[in-house]
Amino acid sequence: MIDTLTARPPLHDWTPRALYIHIPFCTNKCYYCDFNSYVAAGQPIDAYLDALEREMERTVSALPPETIRKVFVGGGTPTVLAPPQMTRFLASVSRHFPIAADAEFTMEANPGTTDPDKLEAMRAGGVNRISFGAQTFDNGLLAAIGRIHEADDVVNSIRNAKAAGFANLSIDLMFGLPRQTLEQLADSVSRALELDLPHYSLYSLKVEENTLFHRLYERGELPLPEEDAEVAMFEHLRERLGGAGYGHYEISNFARPGYESRHNSTYWRNEPYYGLGAGAHGYANGERHLNVKGVQPYIDAAQRGLPRLETNPVSPREAMEDFMMVGLRLRAGVRQADFARQFAGARLTDVFGAELRRLLEQGLIEATPGEDGYRLSERGVPLGNEVFGAFLP
Repeated sequence: MIDTLTARPPLHDWTPRALYIHIPFCTNKCYYCDFNSYVAAGQPIDAYLDALEREMERTVSALPPETIRKVFVGGGTPTVLAPPQMTRFLASVSRHFPIAADAEFTMEANPGTTDPDKLEAMRAGGVNRISFGAQTFDNGLLAAIGRIHEADDVVNSIRNAKAAGFANLSIDLMFGLPRQTLEQLADSVSRALELDLPHYSLYSLKVEENTLFHRLYERGELPLPEEDAEVAMFEHLRERLGGAGYGHYEISNFARPGYESRHNSTYWRNEPYYGLGAGAHGYANGERHLNVKGVQPYIDAAQRGLPRLETNPVSPREAMEDFMMVGLRLRAGVRQADFARQFAGARLTDVFGAELRRLLEQGLIEATPGEDGYRLSERGVPLGNEVFGAFLP
């Protein structure tokens, strides 16, 4: 049997084929947001783009890239960049990284931040997929969570994106919002489906520390739906999207065939990726890194070298645990063949036999027919966090 505590998995020798870049600027800070983001007004955006290019130069020198097949630009709101800044930024990406002609190149956007000139700059720079943060189509709820767009802005932004030639579009919706009812959610789903998009992401509100919502929650002033109501919302989402022909390919994501998020599959399959920008995470050569978070501290750090806040080795055992926790988010589950490929021939049952048996007995997972693997059962889907937690140390 392979010593899973000391064997160095072949995965650590893979060169990343995926690239994440963080643009930390937003028009405003939403009440629930704990991402590394800052209101753009008054920020040194051009100096940040200079620093980002310096990090690109140092990154490709330290770990020369092979062909990049998946790019994701997140934030923040990358589309707060003015068209000339967008053109400059995207040119720097293609200058330093060899992007495949058929790569998936995603950029996050907020409704109302993508005028025709900006969309043209995005298309010219290689972006071919846009993910809009819609969150809800109820204007009252949008105001209550700190969003500054309205429902009509979502519709107009999608119309503009389609007119500009973008076909691969996605929107995020949230449920479990303060005072949100099932009827409000159902209306938002109906309006979202009217947009006829190939992909939808549907997230439950999480109250994170260092947010306005967390402070309200601690004071007992955040009126969240009861757990039963939130479960009903999730089931409604599954029924409506499934009934409309969308595959529930990951716990929070639905897509038409062929439109599943290729970049996010990098995370769900525990594969390596470059991570650049303030507060960005990366995973390569058996290490995970976190970059310096603040805008000016990041700019200063990039003057001196790679702007790392911390770098931590990932042991084979930890990588295996990560493989299970993120892989079981996929409705297809985890496969023995993928586990063996990443971990020098190791077997799932040799490493996690006790955990798998217990979850099987509880009816939270099931064996995958013909795949020699495991996936969430129907009972396990709404209890996913309990399943993932079984693989924590």
